[in-house]
Amino acid sequence: MHEIYDIIVIGAGTAGMTAAIYGQRAGKQVLMIEEGMYGGQIINTPEVENYPGVAKIPGFQFAMNLFEQASALGAKLESGRVTGITSVSTDGKPIFTVSMGEQNFQGKTVILATGAKNRKLGLSNEQALTGRGVSYCATCDGAFYRDKTVAVVGGGNTALEDAEYLADICKQVYIIHRREEFRGESGLANRVSQKPTVTLAMNAVVTGLIGEGHLEQVEIEDVRTKERKQLSVDGVFVAIGQEPDNGAFADLVEIDEQGYIVAGEDCKTATPGIFVAGDCRTKTVRQLTTAAADGAVAALAAVSYMNYNS
Repeated sequence: MHEIYDIIVIGAGTAGMTAAIYGQRAGKQVLMIEEGMYGGQIINTPEVENYPGVAKIPGFQFAMNLFEQASALGAKLESGRVTGITSVSTDGKPIFTVSMGEQNFQGKTVILATGAKNRKLGLSNEQALTGRGVSYCATCDGAFYRDKTVAVVGGGNTALEDAEYLADICKQVYIIHRREEFRGESGLANRVSQKPTVTLAMNAVVTGLIGEGHLEQVEIEDVRTKERKQLSVDGVFVAIGQEPDNGAFADLVEIDEQGYIVAGEDCKTATPGIFVAGDCRTKTVRQLTTAAADGAVAALAAVSYMNYNS
């Protein structure tokens, strides 16, 4: 007989591990399933300086602390990619089967905490320079580039907000956008464009990241003339969107047109017994603090659901 867990958490980032901590503290048995390295995106951040109560901590250490806390409480971790979830009713109560290749795990509730990956530029040495001049979060890493020259890639609200933030602390900020006009709000675009430290590089795409051990230049290409040139920068912030990975759950939960799982601040999905936490759900702010908050809310909602339906 396979063990039936109280809560199966899919994803072991900040939201998932926080859910595991709260679930275990409530006396429930929690299993976390993670495709890659536990910790999620935060492990790529050299220093976390915006988490309340923690002045500064390496992202990897933050993730390790969460994992050790969850493990000490009794949460278990399995490595692999979840390929689907099915449910059957037992005595009027759903039991969920989470499939991971040929392995199956059963749980009374499921918390989806798969996160959302930053869309990459797709350049050959992008991964090697991540954390060494290439970043995907200006509010996380911008302070490391105070009084330096940086570039922001993108033309939506996130890119413009990143540029506005960086323009107040950096010596110079290039905004590189593939179109003639920004996709973000016009008022925000106008405000950012008028910043004295901002230089626009419109109708341009990044074709190269140059540097040994640390980013030194970005190569950009004019989409009309195909002319290429290099910009000397200390860092580049990529803000061209995020990519949630929720396709395996489309039969059980509602997913919006961008691929995010539809849920409010209560972290409840349209399917009783399935909850969602972190960057993979529909929300406005995606930060470390909001991921942790979601994890706590989702876990306590799962506990309440089990207690009510016991």
